[in-house]
Amino acid sequence: MPALRLLAGPTAYEQLEANGLQQSLFTQIFAASGGPKWLAIAGLDKYLFSEFFKQRQDPLYTMGASSGAWRLSCMAQQDPIAAYERLEHFYIHQDYQKKPTREQVSAQVLHIVDGILGEQQGADIIANPLIRHHMVACRARHLNRIQAKFGLMIGLSMAAVSNVVNRKSLGWHFERVILSHKDDASPFRRLKDLPTKHVELTQDNIRHGLLASGSIPLLLDPVKDLQGSPKGHYYDGGITDYHFDMPLPAATGLSLYPHFYPYMSPGWFDKSLLWRKAKANYHNGLILAPSKQFIASLPFSKIPDREDFKHLDTPTRIAYWQQSVQQSQILADEFAEIVASGTIMDRIERL
Repeated sequence: MPALRLLAGPTAYEQLEANGLQQSLFTQIFAASGGPKWLAIAGLDKYLFSEFFKQRQDPLYTMGASSGAWRLSCMAQQDPIAAYERLEHFYIHQDYQKKPTREQVSAQVLHIVDGILGEQQGADIIANPLIRHHMVACRARHLNRIQAKFGLMIGLSMAAVSNVVNRKSLGWHFERVILSHKDDASPFRRLKDLPTKHVELTQDNIRHGLLASGSIPLLLDPVKDLQGSPKGHYYDGGITDYHFDMPLPAATGLSLYPHFYPYMSPGWFDKSLLWRKAKANYHNGLILAPSKQFIASLPFSKIPDREDFKHLDTPTRIAYWQQSVQQSQILADEFAEIVASGTIMDRIERL
């Protein structure tokens, strides 16, 4: 049975049917928040970052939140594979006591970020003329600015309740902040679905921007006063953009989305809202996701998640996560075969 599913929105389906699977069709690539779930598709990421887009000549606009921002920051480096392998190593080998403090978790996550950035510490990402990196962080508003646990829990609860009624209400509680290259041609420059602040990505803010993008409320400390941004507390970009539901200009090309699910929950508070799945804004999207059969073949018959820190001892978790990465090469090999054989229309599903 196939390990990989390919799901296309109507615009993407038509263009792929007419032109075949060519990297030049895509103008943006997404990478979702979701903790360690990305480990199950790591091999696919590495193929896309180093092989599929190898001959890229036009800008590719990348958009990530949390661990998705970390993955795409690897793509924008001079040696994407070396950067991605550093991400794998430092992420997999996290080691916590039974109940680590927020400060302890934040320190280990910053260690991961430093490992990802390597010796150049982001200079190659900022200087990249083709891979135009975008990452989301969220600036807390009102009660969510309170760092004390009880106050923050009340703020998050209010955000969750209002979000059930209307996703746009998130703007009362958090402001989406996008750190990116200064590029007026970016398809993400004109977002109006939520209050959005654009901040230029620089050597002074890339490190703490990546930290902020992955700073889960209550689990990590917020990043305070991010360089070049309004003063405040910055948290995980997945709050507003968990799997993304961004309305893009009609003139943009296709969106490629290596994802661990065959569906997209727009924001963090939408995970349990089964009726709120992103679809219309993926009319031009090609989603690459592992099949149920592939997931069943993984250790414990599931993709990695943050609950593994609670339910598995550290050596067992590390071995499980490493095995998931190794098996994810199957996804890469399958996609590479589809590219080489030109058989995408034999495999594609309508989203």
